Amino acid sequence: MQAFDFDHVIDRRSSESIKWHAFAEDVLPMWVADMDFAAAPDIIEALQQRISHGVFGYPAELKGLKESIMAWLEKRYAWKIQAEELIFLPGVVVGFNLVTQAICADQRGVVIQTPVYPPFLNVGKNAGVPLLTSKLIKGKNDRYEVDFDSFNHSLDQNAGMFLLCNPHNPVGRVFTRFELEQMAENCLRRDVMICADEIHCDLVYEGSHHIPLASLDDEIAQKTVTLMAPSKTFNIPGLEFSFAVVQNPELRQRIHQARRGLVGGVNLMGMVAAQAAYQYGEVWLEQLLAYLKSNRDWLYQTVGERMKGVQMPLPQGTYLAWLNFQSTPVGNDPFTFFLKEAKVGLNDGCAFGKGGEGHVRLNFGCPRSLLEEGVNRMIAALEKNQRG
Repeated sequence: MQAFDFDHVIDRRSSESIKWHAFAEDVLPMWVADMDFAAAPDIIEALQQRISHGVFGYPAELKGLKESIMAWLEKRYAWKIQAEELIFLPGVVVGFNLVTQAICADQRGVVIQTPVYPPFLNVGKNAGVPLLTSKLIKGKNDRYEVDFDSFNHSLDQNAGMFLLCNPHNPVGRVFTRFELEQMAENCLRRDVMICADEIHCDLVYEGSHHIPLASLDDEIAQKTVTLMAPSKTFNIPGLEFSFAVVQNPELRQRIHQARRGLVGGVNLMGMVAAQAAYQYGEVWLEQLLAYLKSNRDWLYQTVGERMKGVQMPLPQGTYLAWLNFQSTPVGNDPFTFFLKEAKVGLNDGCAFGKGGEGHVRLNFGCPRSLLEEGVNRMIAALEKNQRG
């Protein structure tokens, strides 16, 4: 079996990376959710082979791609879907905005759970409908949980759709079957549709298991649009390919109608990469998950031992850590503090909505040497600040 080298540091400043060009050159970026690893060799080979053809006209749907996706979902999640239930999209953010407009055309609101991925906060405004928020609460070991009283109250405010994030970005939760069933049943009881952003579904660690919401039962499936992509899993977001699973034919038609003239087809190279990923990428993914888990565990231990007063829930999924500095001297604005004093670029927790105050999001999807450098810079800045 081939061993993949995730320790190798690749110079991304020489590329057009958003991550590496957002801050000054002396700042180590640990923010936007893409990884600093090369894509799987099988993906690169498939892209090179297609490029060698030399002609890049308007593409038809790639033969066998839907079957590759279907096989992946069945193998990893025991979820059987049909080819006609798949809709290809250029991105998950495009997807949940499109679905919101299709579902909430009657001006009913959309429910989200904060703190959450920042584009969720804009779906109401983009669709011209109310945004209804329910704040996640902390349970044991700083683990975030659903506040069902708050959740149900939001649903009761004339909600038309619930936009779920699972695995959850930024808090790292992988919701249990019980939690998913409770959320879905409360939606069904109120005739609220569900759009499930499950883009991080393949990035789940030992001890947790991702369950596609629509796989729970047929009644839930008929009320759910599931959004997935190979982009986070295989580090190919720049190739702009994702897909929706829509098992309700009438809902599928509404989405197709809403996209006309606004949302075009998917990228040719995105289809090529996706097919290679789902056909040949599993060995690479399993080694990636082991590496990410090692990074996660090192980070969790280091924060606990060397960052006094900082709270970090152990991520069950994603390669994103959610750090709470509210009990430290830098708690008012940790993002600015670490940018100025540590030269580390993180995500500002305030961008994630209610509950994000005093937090930052840290991306540990990188070679261990970069992770250690960034965290050590942060520790040194905290220690210097404490010394006055």
